[in-house]
Amino acid sequence: MIQIPHTSILAPLAVGMLGQGCTFIIHLLPVRATINLVRREKDLGRVGTPWIDLGIFARVVFYASLAHLTEIAFWGVLFKICGEFTDFGTAFYHSAVNYTSLGYGDVVMTPSWRLLGPIETETATLLFGVSTAMLFAVMLWLIQARFVDLKD
Repeated sequence: MIQIPHTSILAPLAVGMLGQGCTFIIHLLPVRATINLVRREKDLGRVGTPWIDLGIFARVVFYASLAHLTEIAFWGVLFKICGEFTDFGTAFYHSAVNYTSLGYGDVVMTPSWRLLGPIETETATLLFGVSTAMLFAVMLWLIQARFVDLKD
């Protein structure tokens, strides 16, 4: 039997939990930006017109998308730090495949660190839910602001 050097399961779990915490912190930025945007637009009284509402919604989509891309890049950097990939492009691609749960399998991590993949996917699944909830909340707010009769 061939012995393959491996990292204890505790190392990838610790790194994964740290990565998960940092990813959650990154995602708080667009949530906060969305709250500030909604408050500002409400205070200015600019809600309720089609183009303004479209602009608000587009900005919220942009905030969420930028956060997800930043989080993918963060996990790519984490993979490089762990020594899994020599170039950032491959690390970013692998991170994107994990993050979106595509799971192509064309680029795989070593057995020592492969537990990071499912941890990233689990984290991303939660954060896609947060983004969806954020978009839905803003959409509902915009609809209720424009169509007062739907507020009840």
